[in-house]
Amino acid sequence: MTWLEFPYFAAVSALFYVAGSVFLYTSKNKLWGNAAIITGLAVLGTFIGAFWAGLDRLPLRTLGETRLWYAFFLVLAGYLTYLRWGIKWIVPYSCGLALMFLILNIVFVEAHDKTLMPALQSPWFAPHVIVYMISYAVLAASALVSAKALFEMFFRNRHVNDDVLKLADNLVSVGFTFLSLGLIFGAFWAKEAWGHYWTWDPKETWALLTWLAYLVYIHIRFRHKQNENLAYFLLFISFVVLIVAWFGINYLPSAANSVHTYSN
Repeated sequence: MTWLEFPYFAAVSALFYVAGSVFLYTSKNKLWGNAAIITGLAVLGTFIGAFWAGLDRLPLRTLGETRLWYAFFLVLAGYLTYLRWGIKWIVPYSCGLALMFLILNIVFVEAHDKTLMPALQSPWFAPHVIVYMISYAVLAASALVSAKALFEMFFRNRHVNDDVLKLADNLVSVGFTFLSLGLIFGAFWAKEAWGHYWTWDPKETWALLTWLAYLVYIHIRFRHKQNENLAYFLLFISFVVLIVAWFGINYLPSAANSVHTYSN
């Protein structure tokens, strides 16, 4: 399987994502919606697996390859959130973002070869990036919760149910756990690849800033539970920091000498 087949798998997966979102959000019978979402995930998962086998390496070297995983894990996180807490709107939101990443991968075609630079041949590379992708997907779901809450409060002048913030807290708890594991695995990877656990590389620094931003959110929720507006703002800002750490850092001048230039 090569990248040439990606648009076909992406189109089929997108079709099921859209159909599943419509059925789950509007229909009382959720069977077709559940089946469509699961099928969409299966189609995209099949491509990831076949593409992985074709490359003979884990497809996590380029930004396009990480967007591929993100389009999978984001929908999975939204769907599991729906199953666990019954929040219907999060499925179409997460599917919509996944479609954006699929479209970006079709529009911005990258070169995908079998070669891996020595730093990426560490056994810590795969678990480090995969747990980060999972954490990013779950934290994106929490960002969707905060964005919807802020929209309701400031544009519709509506009070947001307390259960919405509890949902955000639960998502952050899961995402922050994976984020912490990502930092730990990244330190082990750096030690093996470059000889040091931490070098204050721009990518490492922004990863730490992301971790600290969500730690501040958790602290505020623990110490100032009544200040809901501040919590929603912090959650949204934390996700902005996460986006910069993920791919925005590549466009900053400080990244010119980064050892993570393989992600360009």
